[in-house]
Amino acid sequence: MIHFVYRRQTMIDLRSDTLTLPDRPMLETILTAHLGDDGRLNAAGRGEDATVNRLEDMSAALTGKEAGLLCTSGTLGNQVAVLTWCRPGDTVLVNDLQHLDRSEKTAFDPRFGQMKKAIYHLDANFQPDLAEIEAQCKTEKIKLLCLENTHNYTGGTCITEASLKKIHDLASQYHVPVHMDGARLFNASLYLKTPVDQLCQYVDSVQFCFSKGLGAPVGSVLCGSRDFIRNAKETRKLMGGAMRQAGIIAAPAIYALEHNIQRLQEDHDNCAACAAQLQDLKKITVQKDVQTNILMLDVAPSGITPQEFCDRAKAKGLWIRPIINTSVRLVFYKGITRQDALDAAAIIRQLDAEL
Repeated sequence: MIHFVYRRQTMIDLRSDTLTLPDRPMLETILTAHLGDDGRLNAAGRGEDATVNRLEDMSAALTGKEAGLLCTSGTLGNQVAVLTWCRPGDTVLVNDLQHLDRSEKTAFDPRFGQMKKAIYHLDANFQPDLAEIEAQCKTEKIKLLCLENTHNYTGGTCITEASLKKIHDLASQYHVPVHMDGARLFNASLYLKTPVDQLCQYVDSVQFCFSKGLGAPVGSVLCGSRDFIRNAKETRKLMGGAMRQAGIIAAPAIYALEHNIQRLQEDHDNCAACAAQLQDLKKITVQKDVQTNILMLDVAPSGITPQEFCDRAKAKGLWIRPIINTSVRLVFYKGITRQDALDAAAIIRQLDAEL
């Protein structure tokens, strides 16, 4: 008999939505999953694990793409995409605060991808700056344009469908494919009230994660055309990402897609409830446009460092982390209740009063 053990910390832990824990029904899908060797491909390029194949097909359908590829993480999915689209020495156009560059880095590391990067910024509405993108496409030999939706380091902000269409049309003029890091793609879809496939029609490849708000233990999927995914499988293998009985990863991810997408709205609501309690702080600047499940606090006016602020918060029962420059980040996810959100706000208010 297998027993699953759950532990709920008394600490309110808002460091990341990767801290989600699978519930019993999700975990039990592992015990009944149909498994096979996903690393052994048939003539059509499909592996022998039926559960993986089902997940990849579901993901492709949701994003409106022809095929999908299971990866162990969003980082692997993004890097497989970039290394499939590009070759060493190619120039990739990324946002200056993009996770793909700031945290992942593989494509641009001289030991690995050996690619060059060009930079664009976001405008005042957190949309990619079209003028900058066009200027880079005119002056550089851009091989790939990368987007992030939602955007982690700007507080979970979303690229609208209208912006995506303009970006697509612009990139097409210069024959530049577009990859979207959609680690929190379903959060964007809920906030924008736009189906996922409608957002993804404007990009050539997209990656999204199962292990954040969707609540699965591990995994992401990369989606694109059939030919692109066939090539991406070769890239994944070169990076050590091919797996065997990966249905034990795919089964909880299928459960997540079937049960947890609409539940993400709870995280958005809890984030908004927390932010609403923090609008009159004296020494902390609170993110104004809270869209999804991430809340950013700028502690620069307090005169202490983000790490010092996080240490003081942890001493009071709130675990958060510095994220970029002078900011700290709170992330809401499955298992965090409305009361947790209000208690987190109370701790921050207390800290603000003490600064």
